[in-house]
Amino acid sequence: MSDQNAQAEQAQNTNSPVFNMQRVYLKDLSLEMPNAPNIFLEQEGPQVEVAINVGGQALVETVFESTITVTVTTRIGEKVLYLVEATQGGVFEIANVPAEQLDPLMGIVCPTMLYPYLRANIADAITRTSLPPLHLAEVNFQALFEQRMAEAAQAAPASNGASESGLILPPGVTRQ
Repeated sequence: MSDQNAQAEQAQNTNSPVFNMQRVYLKDLSLEMPNAPNIFLEQEGPQVEVAINVGGQALVETVFESTITVTVTTRIGEKVLYLVEATQGGVFEIANVPAEQLDPLMGIVCPTMLYPYLRANIADAITRTSLPPLHLAEVNFQALFEQRMAEAAQAAPASNGASESGLILPPGVTRQ
């Protein structure tokens, strides 16, 4: 009887959903200060622009890469104080998850887990310029995902009902 229970439990575990972060890494980091040192003489306060893109791809059957790319452009007047572009990546194991839940996992949950690492890396890079660190605001990745889904639905009404993932992939990368 205990063998039957063990076999039933093992069969149930093989079909259980699996979601694990395997690895977090800084995929790319670029910092430019094209107008230094003259820009340090400016008295005006800087203006900050932030752009965020989320991407992802399947690596093998149950292993996926999720990425967040942030571009921060800080200007004083018309001159660039600094430009930072960083891509934080993560490798996730995702198995036995219904297909309709994969895109929300990749577009909401994974970026939410990676974002604190990206914020810390950007703040550290800016601090190393001798400027005060920039602490990026929290991002609601669910709202961002829903916005991109709505934009994709409006942009492609002739797609015969095929849903888009809402993920922005780097050039040359296809969702598998």
